[in-house]
Amino acid sequence: MSKAKAMPQRRPKMHTFKILGRLLSYVFHYYKFRLIAVFICIALTAAAGISSSVFLIMVIDKVIDPLKNGAAWADVGKDLFYIIGGMGLMYVLALAASAFYNQTMAVVTQGFLKHAREDMFNHMESLPIRYFDTHTHGDIMSTYTNDTDALRQLISMSIPQIYYSIVAALVLFVLMLTYSLWLMFAVFFGVFLMAVVAKYVGSRSARHFIRQQEILGKTEGYIEEMMGGQKVIKVFCHEEQAKKDFDKINDELCDASDNANKYGNILMPAVMNIGHFAFVLVAIVAGILFAAGVKNLSITGWGALTTTVVVGFLNMSRQFSLNIGQVSMQINSVVMGLAGAGRIFELLDEKSETDNGYVTLVNANIAEDGTITESEERTGKWAWRHPHQADGSVTYTELKGDIQLYDVDFGYVPEKIVLHNVSIYAKPGQKIAFVGATGAGKTTITNLLNRFYDIADGKIRYDGININKIKKDDLRRSMGIVLQDTNLFTGTIMENIRYGKLDATDEECIEAAKLANAHDFITRLPEGYNTVLRHEASNLSQGQRQLISIARAAVADPPVMILDEAPSSIDTRTAALVQKGMDALMKGRTVFVIAHRLSTIQNSDAIMVLDHGRIIERGSHDQLIAQKGTYYQLYTGAFEIE
Repeated sequence: MSKAKAMPQRRPKMHTFKILGRLLSYVFHYYKFRLIAVFICIALTAAAGISSSVFLIMVIDKVIDPLKNGAAWADVGKDLFYIIGGMGLMYVLALAASAFYNQTMAVVTQGFLKHAREDMFNHMESLPIRYFDTHTHGDIMSTYTNDTDALRQLISMSIPQIYYSIVAALVLFVLMLTYSLWLMFAVFFGVFLMAVVAKYVGSRSARHFIRQQEILGKTEGYIEEMMGGQKVIKVFCHEEQAKKDFDKINDELCDASDNANKYGNILMPAVMNIGHFAFVLVAIVAGILFAAGVKNLSITGWGALTTTVVVGFLNMSRQFSLNIGQVSMQINSVVMGLAGAGRIFELLDEKSETDNGYVTLVNANIAEDGTITESEERTGKWAWRHPHQADGSVTYTELKGDIQLYDVDFGYVPEKIVLHNVSIYAKPGQKIAFVGATGAGKTTITNLLNRFYDIADGKIRYDGININKIKKDDLRRSMGIVLQDTNLFTGTIMENIRYGKLDATDEECIEAAKLANAHDFITRLPEGYNTVLRHEASNLSQGQRQLISIARAAVADPPVMILDEAPSSIDTRTAALVQKGMDALMKGRTVFVIAHRLSTIQNSDAIMVLDHGRIIERGSHDQLIAQKGTYYQLYTGAFEIE
């Protein structure tokens, strides 16, 4: 297989605020009214938390000071009753609001993550093959696991906590301004120190947390690769080297995590201790002003600096510092969550596979004179429906399986062409075989027929129609493919066969299995066609998996087949069954065969010998033997195919 893997083109990193704005709009799209209710409840809860300072001042003003001045309990009892009643009512409402918003946020968070995973998966299914060739599967899986988990913490915990702290801090800021501007300057100094420390430590912590997320994806990709290749690792005694390679990646992850948490763990204590310092500073300033008899200044005007003002202000300054500290405490979760959201949005922003085709495949009635009409019912015959934009007319072309390649050039990356001037002419019912060493370009040609990739130059015509004009779904539906590396999915054998044609009946699937020589071994299984396959059908042999994949292609009954021959590692008896199944599948169809054993392609109508992306020889078996060129040397054993 000739495939020069292109490095993924990294799109520019989204700005943090842009990611946050997009994330919030994404969440609001699904849960607008619930989130509005949540924010109202959080504001109510924040107000209840602040009210303790206000109630404390009211107790001093209405109860303690009057009692100190000789007032009787009877005179202040009513005020005390109202204060306690107001506090009780406020905290009951806050408790109800807190319970509501916490439960609602749990629903919103899990619901949002469900939608996000659905959107990611649905979009992933629309991405071109190139994306999966240039991104490790472990890295993609990390987006579904680590990044969504970081997003869960951000939405369920960090955003509500930050909103709560901001609301509380703003209200406290206004309240403190109404009590004393002089004391507020001392608070500003403490806030300034908090901001400087948070910026310095937080930025470094953020950088390492983002790096941690990236390396985590790399680590999972490596683990997935090692799990898939355990047999190879053990056969070649590569365990120690695999351990060393993993240790290297794991050390990178540990280093990034160590630095991230080192800075992250410093941030909260540093900010909180600055808050304590600010509290002491406010008390010292208040004491100096009080002792000096300085008039108090607030946004309401000049007044006396009383004990009530000082006590209330000190309590509010402590709450203010605590809320600022709570915001700083969420920085790490915010950074990780936004980094995860950025990676999720990168996946969602990947360009879907483009399809500008307008020629479609339809059921057709074909009269004796060759006239083709479209049918709503299945007729067993197909035609290409070709609308012409120039005059609005529609023509129909019978689906026969005539495929022609004219001077095709192609490269997986523009700067490296891997196919050069490839021309192939496959008439309906012909068998075309590709022969060549690994990397010669055999599989690349079949990828172009399916339009997994688009050619750089030249033309490919299908029944006389440029395949760029054919809708990709219809093009691929007209072709069957049997790969050397079979992919079977979790489910029953019957479901795996039906994968080739979702509306196929059980009888059609069984007939396809008989055609593929799979019916005999399937019926000997304990559950027969209802046998459940798990973990890439590891409970079946390689040959049995190949037979099921042939049955899957057979049930689709396409006019064109692409076959990657079974490898020589299959035992002789199973290989004979697989070949017999392939021969039955090829009958009456246009077939492209990637040959691994020359003995199986002697009856091909044309054999293409490829070398470094060029067709160096073409002809029938007898013609190529007579030429005594590369094919002759391969056939006689002078050269090896692989």
